[in-house]
Amino acid sequence: QVQLVESGGGLVQAGGSLRLSCATSGRTYDMYTMGWFRQEPGKEREFVGGINWRRDITDYADSVKGRFTISRDNAKNSMYLQMNSLKPEDTAIYYCGADSTKIWTVQREPTLYDYWGQGTQVTVSL
Repeated sequence: QVQLVESGGGLVQAGGSLRLSCATSGRTYDMYTMGWFRQEPGKEREFVGGINWRRDITDYADSVKGRFTISRDNAKNSMYLQMNSLKPEDTAIYYCGADSTKIWTVQREPTLYDYWGQGTQVTVSL
C-alpha cells in the first residue's frame, strides 16, 4: 500500500495563494491517478482536480477551473495543487487521494479512490 500526507494548508486572505503538497510513501507509487478533494463540515467530499500518471490528462471542478493548477512529480512521488485567487468558499479540509485501478484517466467520484491522506485545513478569510 501507499501512504499519502498532505501539507501546505493554512490561513490566507481572499485573493491570496497557497500551494498544497501530497507526499507519498510506502513500497509502491505505481501508476496511480491522483486527485485533490475537499470537504466542508456537514457536506460531502467533493472533487477539486485530478491528474493521471502520464500527466497528459487533467480535470478540474468548474468552481476552481482557471484558478487552481494540479501537477505531479513522479520522480519525487509527489502531487501538488497551486491555488490562486482564493475565495472564502474555498475554505475546507483538502485531501489527496489515489486511484489504484490504473484506468489512465481521472475520475471525479471520491468513492472510487482507495487511498487517502489525513487532510490539510485551508481557510480563506474575507
